[in-house]
Amino acid sequence: MKKCFTKEGIEKLKKELQHLEKEKRKEVAEKLKFAASFGDLSENSAYDDAKNEQNILETRISKLRETIKEAKVVEEKDGSNVVQIGSVIKTKEGEKEKELEIVGGSDANPFNGKISCESPIGKSFLGKKEGDVVLVKTPSGEKEIKILQIN
Repeated sequence: MKKCFTKEGIEKLKKELQHLEKEKRKEVAEKLKFAASFGDLSENSAYDDAKNEQNILETRISKLRETIKEAKVVEEKDGSNVVQIGSVIKTKEGEKEKELEIVGGSDANPFNGKISCESPIGKSFLGKKEGDVVLVKTPSGEKEIKILQIN
């Protein structure tokens, strides 16, 4: 399944990939070269650590490439009257009002009001309009949340 990203979200991943491929690889290669200079590799913990770091780095690079290749970049549409990626919505749950932004998965930060479009809450808001009451299933039970405003 393709994951949704905003342009900014995919650019962030591309920058990370470029940094890992161009800078971090060189850094790890130098660590390997230095550790190998100690001699006997069978009991060389510095070499083992550098190899482990290299494996982690290559795994991350591979995952980033795959994510970028498979990503679905969603264009933000200004003035839309339905919730979509990029929408900032004002919600009301009980007496509590909150402002939330619907973002791609890599941009999510629930503590700062950035909700992933792939999360149960994010999915439940997509396509809804101002005034709609959304039933959201959470680990603590179902919640009714009203959409007061979409920006």
